[in-house]
Amino acid sequence: MAQPQSGMPPPAYLMEMFQKLDRDQSGSITANELQTALSNGTWTPFNPETVRLMLNMFDKSNKGTISFEDFGALWKYIVDWQNCFRSFDKDNSGNIDRNELRAALQTFGYNLNDATVTTMLQKFDRIGKGTVLFDDFIQCCIMLNNLTTAFRQFDTDQDGVVTLHYEQFVGLVFSIK
Repeated sequence: MAQPQSGMPPPAYLMEMFQKLDRDQSGSITANELQTALSNGTWTPFNPETVRLMLNMFDKSNKGTISFEDFGALWKYIVDWQNCFRSFDKDNSGNIDRNELRAALQTFGYNLNDATVTTMLQKFDRIGKGTVLFDDFIQCCIMLNNLTTAFRQFDTDQDGVVTLHYEQFVGLVFSIK
C-alpha cells in the first residue's frame, strides 16, 4: 500500500484501491483481502495476527471486515506506522533491532527494563535474527498498548503495581482484543 508522502491520497484513489482489495465485491474487506495488499518489506506475507489486530481496531460493525468509510482511516494508520518505523530504523536495515526497539518504546513513554525488552524482541522476532519486522513492530506496539490499558484498570493509583487474584489475571488477559 504505497502512497505519496504528502498525506492521504485522493478519495478516488482510495476507492480504486478498496475495490481492488474487495475481491468478492461484498462492499467490505476481510483480513485475508487486506493481507494481500500489505507488505512488511521482506516480500513475505504480512503477519496475519497484525492484520487481525488492525482490522479489529477499524471494524466498527464488529463483522470482521472494514467498510470503505473505515478504509481511509486504516490507510492513514498504516502510513503513520510506516513513518514511525522508519524513524526508529536508524540503520535503514528494514527492521528494528534491540536498541532501536528500546528507543521506540522509550519515546512512546514505556521505560521497560532490559529483560522485558529482550522478551518482547524474542516474542516478535519471527525470522530469528534478533530484529523485528515492520508488521511485527505494529503488533508489538498494539499489544503493549492493549496490555497497558488493561493493566491500568487495576492500577487505580497509577503507581505501576497491582495485586490480582488468579481469576482477575485470567480475565484481564482474555479480555484483551
